[in-house]
Amino acid sequence: MNSTTHAKQGKKSAQLPITGFEIDRHTAIVIVNPQNDFLSPDGVAWGAVGQSVMENNTINNIETLFRLGSENGIHVFVSPHYYYKHDHGWQFEGTLEKLMHNINMFDREDQLNLDGFEGSGADWLNQYKPYIMNTDKVTICSPHKVFGPENNDLVLQLRKQKIDKVILGGMSGNLCVESHMRELLECGFEVAVVGDATASAKLPHLDGDQAAQTNYAMMASEVYTTNELEEILEARQILAEE
Repeated sequence: MNSTTHAKQGKKSAQLPITGFEIDRHTAIVIVNPQNDFLSPDGVAWGAVGQSVMENNTINNIETLFRLGSENGIHVFVSPHYYYKHDHGWQFEGTLEKLMHNINMFDREDQLNLDGFEGSGADWLNQYKPYIMNTDKVTICSPHKVFGPENNDLVLQLRKQKIDKVILGGMSGNLCVESHMRELLECGFEVAVVGDATASAKLPHLDGDQAAQTNYAMMASEVYTTNELEEILEARQILAEE
């Protein structure tokens, strides 16, 4: 049993309300940080998140989200994380902000300079590039800088497409994905999370994945496994054809 299924069972055992989530033409998929520093074994964060990535099958599950979006006409929005040279001049930082800067996570030269970007930790995981480069089906938003989307244009881009429901996945689960979930909820979106299309740091006495999955179950309108979402969308296609 993966951590998403375990959290869903916990929600059921606790008799928490079922709110439901209907996928319609006002629904988008949002994928947070599908980048090498989180998802490649060569990425600077792999030592912290790699165990959870492998346990949740996160890499393949995020690719499935891109594929499902393409196959089902659901637009995908990517919320990336980049740091430029001027970001390293910040006068104060939280714990994991400081860590990310210390290990040069998501570093780029500047907003307009792509020198050294290809294959870097800030670049997309290679297997996602065919999807991300299809700009008819994928919108790449401006970068968020800490954890949530308060300071990038994700909400604006969603609103301009008349999106009011979001299916959320990406990295890392207890930081950027959870922060995106919280902010989107506060902005009036219905949010579902694909729990096993996320992963989080697992450190001694600190299990980020368990924390994230618990909060998804308590806060989101729905939590799916990737397989559950795929089955729902396949059934939706069959009904549309009948």
